Amino acid sequence: MTDTAILQTAGNVARGSTPAARGRPTFVPARPPRDTRLDLLRGWLQLTIFASHATGTWIGVWLIYAPWGLSDSSEQFVFLSGFTLGSVFARKAARDGWQAGTGDLLQRIWRLYRAHLIVFVLYGLMVVLAGATLLPGEAARMGWGKLLADPVLHLPLALLALEQPNFMGILPLFAWCMLLLPGFAAAEARWGSRALLLPVGLYLASWLVIDGVPGLGLEDGIGFNPFTWQLLFLGGAWLGRRVLLSGQALPFDAVWRRWGTIAAALVLLAGLAVQLGWHGFVPALDVPRLEWLTDKKDLAPARLLHAAALAWLVAALVRREAGWMHLGAVHWLAPVGRHSLQVFCVGLFLSWAATAVFRLVPPFALLDMLVIFGGCAALALFARWRDRRQAALRLAAA
Repeated sequence: MTDTAILQTAGNVARGSTPAARGRPTFVPARPPRDTRLDLLRGWLQLTIFASHATGTWIGVWLIYAPWGLSDSSEQFVFLSGFTLGSVFARKAARDGWQAGTGDLLQRIWRLYRAHLIVFVLYGLMVVLAGATLLPGEAARMGWGKLLADPVLHLPLALLALEQPNFMGILPLFAWCMLLLPGFAAAEARWGSRALLLPVGLYLASWLVIDGVPGLGLEDGIGFNPFTWQLLFLGGAWLGRRVLLSGQALPFDAVWRRWGTIAAALVLLAGLAVQLGWHGFVPALDVPRLEWLTDKKDLAPARLLHAAALAWLVAALVRREAGWMHLGAVHWLAPVGRHSLQVFCVGLFLSWAATAVFRLVPPFALLDMLVIFGGCAALALFARWRDRRQAALRLAAA
């Protein structure tokens, strides 16, 4: 399907040209087949996020890809979430109308916010209890000091996700980005790909005009600047919608694939070279740690470019379906990806527990491997349990 056809179809959806609105059939995209790559990638991202949050382990420092480039798992996690929800919203809107798609999305946002509140309360209780027993000062170390010192002032900020102790910033970021999706979808329906100028403009304005975001929680502000990170989410949503309506995200003909892959590989090699210099492995490559290279909170341009290059290479070089995706330990990643929200929430508690172990247990040779690989196995088993539980519920409802 051409860009013109995509725009015409989306415009019909936005004007209410749906079976429910007009009483006669219209174009409703078929539900796309499940992409095994996405499940595997999300599963891998969840395990690397767990390892990187487990402070004190060399595995989380050296054996994930973040130390060897300018971006990490967070960028891909946000991008893939936008990719998936962009497709889901577009199909729901095509079938039932824009209002129905927005209503469905609001329900998803509420479920996400509810999960954030549950994690926030339980995580806070955990670190407070730990601070009162095994690890004195733990609550303050994890960023809960202000909330405990003045709950009347800071509890409302926490409920609005403006008070963000350590690791409490990513789920509110998703909620913010999801709130932007219906308006962005309406702009796509009217202007097509030119709607991308809106998130791009907001990103540039945040870097060039807006001096950060209000820092009402931690001293260095909230964990993720929503004005910049929305570009990854909405860019992913734009691509997800294109895949749904036209069958491909980008024109992957031979020329595009070859030159795009070469350019993406050069970006990743540049990121590797910078990291080798920073680690001291190649002193001649050591460059200053400039904000536009390293800043994560505001999604530095170099981080954004590196994340886009990595996503391009995966899309261009990894097939949608391959035999190796169903073999051995790789196969266990797919359930982790399918239940990424629940796994992420459980992983936050496991990563704190792993950090506590590294602080309390005298180190020995296999401690890192036992704790990190044991935590990854626990998350995989949890995801498999959720898979079986969902299958049982579907069978009971049939």
